[in-house]
Parts: sequence; C-alpha cells; structure tokens
Amino acid sequence: MSEAQWYVVHTYSGYENKVKVDIEKTIENRGLQDQILEVSVPLEEVIELKNGAQKQVERKMFPGYVLIHMIMNDDTWYVVRNTRGVTGFVGPGSKPVPLSEDEMRNLGFKTTGVVVDFEVGDTIVVMSGAWKDTVGVVKTVNESRQSLTINVEMFGRETPVELNFSEVKKM
Repeated sequence: MSEAQWYVVHTYSGYENKVKVDIEKTIENRGLQDQILEVSVPLEEVIELKNGAQKQVERKMFPGYVLIHMIMNDDTWYVVRNTRGVTGFVGPGSKPVPLSEDEMRNLGFKTTGVVVDFEVGDTIVVMSGAWKDTVGVVKTVNESRQSLTINVEMFGRETPVELNFSEVKKM
C-alpha cells in the first residue's frame, strides 16, 4: 500500500467547513479511516480592529481550499471529488499533486509523527479505560490517530476495539 500524502482540494468559497464535515461523514460511512486520515481547514489567528476595539479572531488561511491527508487511490479520489462543494484537486488536469514535506513545513504542519513501537501481531495489555487488564494481539496500527486495534472476545465473538497508544503497553 502506498504512503499517505497531503493533497489540496479546491472548494466553493465559504464551503470549506461543509466540505470537511461531509468528507468526514463519508469516511465514517464507508470505513475509509485507514485511507483518508485527516481533513483540515487551516486557520490563523489575527487581530481585527473594528470601531476602535481590537478583537482576536480565527480566519481561514486559504479561503476556498481544504487540505486532505490521504492515500490516493480510485476510491479515495472518487469520494473526495464527488463531495458536494468540491470543484477538484489542485494539480494539472485531473491528476492531483501531493504537497512536498517542505511545503507542509512552511504551512506549519508537522510531517514527522510519533515513533511507534507497536506492530501488528504484538501482544499488549490495556492499562486504563473500560478494557483495563485485557490482553490482546494488535491487528492494526494507525500512527496518525495514535491508536491501535485489538480483537476482544465479547458475547462469544471477536470484536475489534480501538485504543489509544497511551492506554496500552507491550507485554
């Protein structure tokens, strides 16, 4: 599987947050959490001067654009491209071009994640939460969300449970 990269999507002006919410709903409905990792509308804090009073407000850094951290394939392209309010990916023709690490760094995004010592197949024990003291085998690791999935037996069936890295430790 290819690596996730950041892409820029052009939207109708003023529809950035609606596009973000719609894409996030579609991700959840179609189970694409492992392919579309993050949808972002970058904001900056600015001080506005109105009627002699200063007020600190958040403003969109790039009106009309949404950043998406995703693995590009036919499914993810289709989901994003066919979201209401999206006019297309930024890039020549119909080929989306990912942002480079330098471009992401200039935008203030960290491209280096947390170093994870969990791997698929590791045996872990849950340290806190509803599943405290449960032992399980790691089925998936999601570094961007800082979570992992284990199967737990519930009602006689194997049920996947997503846990944060901070809740577990290796055995």
